[in-house]
Amino acid sequence: MIEYQTFTGGIFETNCYVLAAPEGWILFDAPDGACAWLVRQKIELRLLLLTHGHIDHIQDVAKIKRRFGCPIGIHAESAPMISERDFFRDYGFQFEIEPVAPDLLITETPARKFLGMSFEVLEVPGHCPGSLCFFSRENKLLIGGDVLFAGGVGRFDLPGGDGELLFAGIREKLYSLGDSVTVLPGHGPPTTVGAERRGNPFVR
Repeated sequence: MIEYQTFTGGIFETNCYVLAAPEGWILFDAPDGACAWLVRQKIELRLLLLTHGHIDHIQDVAKIKRRFGCPIGIHAESAPMISERDFFRDYGFQFEIEPVAPDLLITETPARKFLGMSFEVLEVPGHCPGSLCFFSRENKLLIGGDVLFAGGVGRFDLPGGDGELLFAGIREKLYSLGDSVTVLPGHGPPTTVGAERRGNPFVR
């Protein structure tokens, strides 16, 4: 099993995960406090990948870019959420971000290497436009963002949300990965695909 560490930060208790790839550390998502945590852990970050652009997952993106100078990857549909200062204010939310331009625009693909580690990139919208899951088949590990939780799913009542689209993506793309796959979600504890396929009350 690949080495990874978890940090939970911000008022929404958002999870992020740092993985030891062959060529360096990759961070998935950047909640409030993530940059300071990386510094405390003495982790020299090489890459930041974002599962989606909701505010609780991107609050430390600019800090991380300044501190580590690492590339930032995100889906094109979520990119304005990190690059436009007033994106969230324009939707009526009292959030303002320090804008950062993405370095990598990531799309769904059956195989893409990041720092020497191979991932299947799955696009599963419905919670957020451009929502991505990163699957390491070798390690039976899915970094799932806010798509699938232990006993739950991501909210679909926010701008750009679509419940039926989310449920269909979970059934077709995640439940087919195999019951033994560990899911590292954006909120709450880890789970497995099998546990959710059998018992998730939202998607059966």
